Amino acid sequence: MKRILSLMVLSIAVVAGLAGCRSTPRATDAERLAFYEAHAGEPVRNFRLFGRLTGWTPLGNSALLVWPRPNQAYLLDVTTCQDLPFASAISLSHFASTVTARFDTVTPHGAGLTAPGRIPCRITQIRPIDTQAVRDTREEMRQADAEARSEAPPAEEPPSN
Repeated sequence: MKRILSLMVLSIAVVAGLAGCRSTPRATDAERLAFYEAHAGEPVRNFRLFGRLTGWTPLGNSALLVWPRPNQAYLLDVTTCQDLPFASAISLSHFASTVTARFDTVTPHGAGLTAPGRIPCRITQIRPIDTQAVRDTREEMRQADAEARSEAPPAEEPPSN
């Protein structure tokens, strides 16, 4: 119960913080990481990966979000991975279709990356994401943003000469 309450408080703080940043077109990596950490469960040892990822999002140089399936996501903490924010693709090592923390790696790929050998970054922790809660929070944020815009006074028109 205590964990649920603290997650709710953290989610509200993240929503309020992001709502206050309406003038910026995109949240920073730290803000996005905090958002997903608020929706992450307890660490797990591994997850199953059948075929390709359906998506991934870098969250700085030490974390990323991966979607093995459209309704399943994991927050991966990795050792410092300088090329991760600039990668156009990634690959995950795995054994028998299982990605395991402290054993498997993430390798960034793309033109112009600094590491000529594409140095892999070790996965240090895997946390499942509550994808339904993420969708619900995003919807709440959209509604709050729409309400804030509708309550804002209209901008004054510049005087015409």
